[in-house]
Formats: sequence, structure tokens, C-alpha cells
Amino acid sequence: MKENVSVDKSKEFALKIIKLYRYLSDSQHEYILSKQLLRCGTSIGANAKEGAYAQTKADLITKLFIAQKECAETEYWLELLHQSGYIPNEMFHDIYKDCQELLRILIAATKTLQGKTGNNN
Repeated sequence: MKENVSVDKSKEFALKIIKLYRYLSDSQHEYILSKQLLRCGTSIGANAKEGAYAQTKADLITKLFIAQKECAETEYWLELLHQSGYIPNEMFHDIYKDCQELLRILIAATKTLQGKTGNNN
């Protein structure tokens, strides 16, 4: 199987999210917001992987759009956890940078698949 950057990067990111979740629950005793982060942060890769086995181009695009939405939600929870003091600055900036990179990859992939440079129509 050929290399799939969105699948590979999203899996690496999911592993980082799992580690962050463990930190938040074990060290910070934060269970509610971190569970939301865990769900959406690992869902990115699940959708990208499912898209890799899509039956049609439209199915693949749909899965990648879902992965984008999950990535955007992950950004939100990371920001909220950081701004509320649960995630230290350095830890936040490292994983947030990875999240933004992954989002750019997913956006580029969907644009390429659509054969367009701007709109989603």
C-alpha cells in the first residue's frame, strides 16, 4: 500500500492526544474536557483511515471532510484546555502546531480531490 500522509500523520497525532489525555486525567485530574479531546483527536485518524478504503471518490472526500471537522474541534478543545490552565504553554504549542499541520494536510487533500482551489461546491 502506498504512503498516505493524512493517515500516517493523523495516527501519530492520535498517539500524542492519547498521551495528553493520560496527562490531563492522571496529573491534572481533568476528566470531562479531556475526554472530548480524546474522542475528536483520535477520530481524525479513524476517518482518514476509513477514507483510504473508500469505495468512491465522493466517499473519500466525505471522510476527509469529517476528519477536517474533527481536527477543528480538536483545536477548540486544545485552546480551551490551555486557556483554562490545564495544558502548560510548551506542551500546548507543540501539539497545537501538529494539529494545525494536520488540518492543512486534510484541507489540501480535499481540495486536490475536488480539483478546485477555493470553494467546496
